[in-house]
Amino acid sequence: MGVMNKFMNFLGLQEEEEVVERERVVEQVEEHETNTAEQRRNKGNIVSIHSQKNVRVVLLEPKSYEDTQEIADHLRSRRPVVVNLHLVRSDQATRIVDFLSGTVYALNGSISKIGPNIFLCTPDTVEIHGSISEILNHDVYSQ
Repeated sequence: MGVMNKFMNFLGLQEEEEVVERERVVEQVEEHETNTAEQRRNKGNIVSIHSQKNVRVVLLEPKSYEDTQEIADHLRSRRPVVVNLHLVRSDQATRIVDFLSGTVYALNGSISKIGPNIFLCTPDTVEIHGSISEILNHDVYSQ
């Protein structure tokens, strides 16, 4: 019973039965709101495994700097891209990597070197774990 209700009851401006009935209604509403909030909180932690669609990884071999726009478009569409730069000159490859670095930065993504002249560019929805060390001595394969 609230202080105001007690005061009103003391002065005789309000009957006690009326006060008790109002308090019951308020308690029921508060219980319902609490249950609804708990259900929402618990429901937010459940994630369906099947709700995610298939992720498509795009493989591209640009032949010139102009092909980088297509790579950027795939990244903007939230698709990871593997870029093989073995078909372009080294100065163009540097420019392409610079452009892609800026693109993935703007999209909160990442870029990783996964081989000689091969890069993996991912949007922020894809995480990369681990690394591939670059082998400096290629004689390991010839043994």
